[in-house]
Amino acid sequence: MKILVDLFPVILFFVAYQFFDIYVATMAAIAAAVLQVAYQKLRHGAVENMHWITLGLLVVFGGLTLALRDPTFTKWKPSVVNWLFAVAFLGSQLFMERGLLRRMLDHAVTLPEDEWRRLNIAWVLFFFALGALNLLIAYNFSEAVWVNFKLFGFLGLTLLFLLIQGLYLSRFVEAEDSVTKD
Repeated sequence: MKILVDLFPVILFFVAYQFFDIYVATMAAIAAAVLQVAYQKLRHGAVENMHWITLGLLVVFGGLTLALRDPTFTKWKPSVVNWLFAVAFLGSQLFMERGLLRRMLDHAVTLPEDEWRRLNIAWVLFFFALGALNLLIAYNFSEAVWVNFKLFGFLGLTLLFLLIQGLYLSRFVEAEDSVTKD
């Protein structure tokens, strides 16, 4: 259920684009992000930072797209979001005792410090690459291809990255299991 809430603006953008155009789709995504934040606030009393960032960037970039009738701003938003995540993960690695990835996962996985750093840097590189790939698709393919990539490409690449990360982490889980059985 959480993934549907997280993807709600992107899904609504995609659906609206199929029936209308990028401007209606942009308005739909902004409205969906507002609803997403309101739902989170009412349901949980707090809103995840990711949702605030998405809403803020959608309002700014989507607003520019609508005001100037230029879809370029909407196309840049996914890159900016991914690059902000890359900077946040890198900044946490450099300036915090525990990186963001470790903060999110250390309750579930025990890893050596070097492995936490490697995984955190892998996420930095992944987010940076997604942002760059978004612009590559946006500027070299049709708008319709970019819209499809925004939903299916990002989702597919993220799932593939998570699968690879899971396989990488499995070697530590197996080692941990054999130690506890002895």
